[in-house]
Amino acid sequence: MVFRRVIQFFHHQINEFSWVLLIFLLIFHFGLSWAGLYLAGEKELADWLVYPYYYVVTTSTVGYGDFSPQTLAGRTWVWLFQIPMGLALFAAFIGKAGQALTYYFKRAIMGKKDFSHYTHHILLFGYHEKVTQDMVKHILADKNREGRRILLCDIEQAEHPILGYSDRVDYAKLTSYTSDSELSRVAVENADRIIIFGQTDDQTLTCALKLSPVVSADCHITAWFHDESKVDLLRSHCPNIECSSSKIAEILVRSMQDPGASRVYEQLLSGLFGDTQYAIQVPAKMNNPIQFKVLFECFKNIHDATLLAVAKEKNGNFLEVNPPLDTLVQPGDYLHYIGNFRIRQDEVDWQALDTN
Repeated sequence: MVFRRVIQFFHHQINEFSWVLLIFLLIFHFGLSWAGLYLAGEKELADWLVYPYYYVVTTSTVGYGDFSPQTLAGRTWVWLFQIPMGLALFAAFIGKAGQALTYYFKRAIMGKKDFSHYTHHILLFGYHEKVTQDMVKHILADKNREGRRILLCDIEQAEHPILGYSDRVDYAKLTSYTSDSELSRVAVENADRIIIFGQTDDQTLTCALKLSPVVSADCHITAWFHDESKVDLLRSHCPNIECSSSKIAEILVRSMQDPGASRVYEQLLSGLFGDTQYAIQVPAKMNNPIQFKVLFECFKNIHDATLLAVAKEKNGNFLEVNPPLDTLVQPGDYLHYIGNFRIRQDEVDWQALDTN
């Protein structure tokens, strides 16, 4: 059994012409060349203080001429065995080293790198030729956003599909959206934000169900579906995922009844131009609830932003749009507002609001 495994091991090394085999052949050639020179009486060349230098210079055909065989047997051994075999091995070594270096430098483009050390990054699962690039544009358009690295993950694209953004967007070629080893490679457990938009709704649903229990408690996941029924299904099983689907009917009707509504909707979603909709959390460490009126005036007068709604959860659950002015906003609630730019939590004087 052991002998059989040894034979299989060497057979595999020969078929793959692996580094193990190449290094073994180099060592074998190095030693046999020395043995031939020693038996030929080339004592000066066989000296171990000289031989390694002589071997590299001669076998690579650089040939400085300071050391060379002096006997007929030595010369015959060199031209018959050392140089021909050595040239073949050196060429193989250089070729394999070049291949390894090429792979090393191309692995980022091919999506083969290990991203397990990433933290607080954005994961995009699924690639769509037009939509994904637009998503990246909108993410980067938020000039006041946290500097999270973007990592695009896909199972079909052989190389980085949006090289124009390779300085800010990395690419991981996955074999599966549900493989534990692949998800560890892209550091799912350390991600801050995740967007799931698979090639099919079933792919998106499967990926979402897999990710929901393994992400950190602070990670926010968004999934998009064509089929509204899958939105309801995922919401019932994974409350930590924000699901959405196409609202074509609603947009068309609203634009028909209230001309220009689609342009308002478009501008609120896009950070590329005009005011955009953002969200901010009221610090959970606040001592007292704050009246919506106080927050509304603060955001409008100080930050030139308009409050739209209050939600009890990050995913928008228990959302109240345009609440009465006397509504009490509790610590930890989420405020949705319209503004020219994102307002960071540390830019709001919460302490002053807490005393009102």
